[in-house]
Amino acid sequence: MARSKANQPAVRKGVSFPFQVSIAAWIDLLGYGEMVSAAGFNPLDPQAEQALTRLRKFHSIVATHSARTFPTLVMNDGAVAYRDLSLRSSSVTSDFFTRAWALFQAIKSSEEVEGYPGPRMVVACGFRMRGSRAGQEEASGHFASILERLHDRRIDFQEALREAANIRRFSDIVPQLQANFAFTKAYLAEQAGAKGGFAGSQCFVDLAIFKATPEWVVLSKPFDWHHHKLNLQAHFAAVSSVLETRRTEGVPPELRTGLQIAAHLTSDPQILSTLRTAKKP
Repeated sequence: MARSKANQPAVRKGVSFPFQVSIAAWIDLLGYGEMVSAAGFNPLDPQAEQALTRLRKFHSIVATHSARTFPTLVMNDGAVAYRDLSLRSSSVTSDFFTRAWALFQAIKSSEEVEGYPGPRMVVACGFRMRGSRAGQEEASGHFASILERLHDRRIDFQEALREAANIRRFSDIVPQLQANFAFTKAYLAEQAGAKGGFAGSQCFVDLAIFKATPEWVVLSKPFDWHHHKLNLQAHFAAVSSVLETRRTEGVPPELRTGLQIAAHLTSDPQILSTLRTAKKP
């Protein structure tokens, strides 16, 4: 039976716009800087060894929770998970939020066992511009050169393997994190700490991802955050728990699609028409 127009997705499958609607989760180990400072930044100090053990465990947990649909980038005692949201479905929003919460819980549990201060996570959404792929293109060009020379018999198979194994990028970027305002918001909010409303080892979520208060998520009292210099603001709440009852059929109805988040962030109910106007020729 054919679907009615009212049930048709608002965005055609495969359509591309010059901007993406993105979601990011920045997580940071509380008190790590004080640990290495107490060791005098001396790797021979016993306290430095403790800090390094803590850091390696953090990296290991992040790696375990990373996936194709939940890529991460680790930066010392912090890490960011990121993904572009679907303009058609809220399933991506749901999946990312669930994975981010699972990552936070795993790190927090590990930290509590060792008596550490724990992590703090901020999940935020926003727009991002399509980034450069300079690093990837450089490596791809080198690999293409190897294949060409192997085909022309200018190098043998063993030489090709050795050269391919030693391909290095002297400059690289993660395209999805360039001009990514979801990442910017998450990072700056977490850095604001208790003064900004982000106190202690908690997971905070940008309420823009919800179109209604979810029954399967227990949230603290919402609060407004504003970065005055950048005129960046958002409505946040700490997540107390995520109930297993969320595992019902289909996607939880309280979550927004990428398109709905875009409309909310811009206060533009006609955001799809605006995006189509801005679409690259």
